[in-house]
Amino acid sequence: MKNVLFLLSIFALATLQAQENKVNLLIGTYTNSCDNKGIYVYEFDSNTGDFNFKNATENVVNPSYLTVSNDKRFVYSVNENGQKSTISAFGFNPKDGKLDFINVQDSKGADPCYIINDDKNVIVANYSGGNISVFSKNSNGSLTEAKQVSQHFGNGINVKRQASPHVHMVCFSPDKKYVLANDLGTDKVYIYQYNPNGGNEILKLKSTISVNPGGGPRHLTFSKDGKFVYLLQELDGKVAVFRYSNGTLKKIDEASILSEDFRGTYTAADIHISPDGKFLYATNRKEANQISIFKILKGGKLKFEGRNSTLGDGPRNFVIDPTGNFLLVAHQYTNEIVIFKRNKTTGVLTDTGKRIALCSPVCLVFGK
Repeated sequence: MKNVLFLLSIFALATLQAQENKVNLLIGTYTNSCDNKGIYVYEFDSNTGDFNFKNATENVVNPSYLTVSNDKRFVYSVNENGQKSTISAFGFNPKDGKLDFINVQDSKGADPCYIINDDKNVIVANYSGGNISVFSKNSNGSLTEAKQVSQHFGNGINVKRQASPHVHMVCFSPDKKYVLANDLGTDKVYIYQYNPNGGNEILKLKSTISVNPGGGPRHLTFSKDGKFVYLLQELDGKVAVFRYSNGTLKKIDEASILSEDFRGTYTAADIHISPDGKFLYATNRKEANQISIFKILKGGKLKFEGRNSTLGDGPRNFVIDPTGNFLLVAHQYTNEIVIFKRNKTTGVLTDTGKRIALCSPVCLVFGK
């Protein structure tokens, strides 16, 4: 009897561990280039890199970026569609991956391209509109009409890409006291004080930080300890390193994601730090189609460690699974997600050969 109980306990423990290694992978896509349902949910095994389809929405237009609520009960997406762009709310069942549409609101700016949320609000970066829209949440997860729209003004030196403001990302500071917004069109990072209960002034501009003229700030990420900010600039392929403290940025370093002899076309895309805080990764598109690897040194500066092909065209977004074992790259133009194994000691990426075939994947988000 003791042996049977022992074996049963071992089996139960193994089953529990297997379940804990499985997480939901939510994928936002473009639906205007092929037959596509919108948002897809897969189960991803962070031990093996295997995956299984769970569920998908129906008839959702261009949900190119997503955000999941802290309690995992709701998903919010942009619907990137020019002047007809909207923001959608969905109920989410993590067990079966089902997404139930709740409501939709006007984005109040053309082509929303990034979205974040906390317990009170959903905040959206409108690229072509050059502004930020803030929506409050109702108790059932639905969105109110926009409570605030913060418009940017100005331009940059790149006539083709910077004729007007292009807000490309919004990001909470680790303490949630500030929201940082990257504007590719004006070569600035805007720092807003954040008051979640602020009525019609949830965001209040504190300051702006200018970056390299023509750099085109796109995405940023905070270091694990919150003391440093790494800003990827789309147009010059540079990563600017800032020391961060209480809503202020001070530049301390800069690195390039381009090799010195590269002469082709490129547009930098996405940037993330490994869960252990030791390595930074950044992607590049067009003829480059590469991902660069940097070691984060003591003091926040970067040391180049290597560069890989992303093995596809248009690596728009990538994500590292919560364990740090795998790095997944969404290729917008070759219609697949490439799964790399990550060496936690060296940061090196190796191709697993595993692919999620999906039309025009753009955004990858892990949830429980």
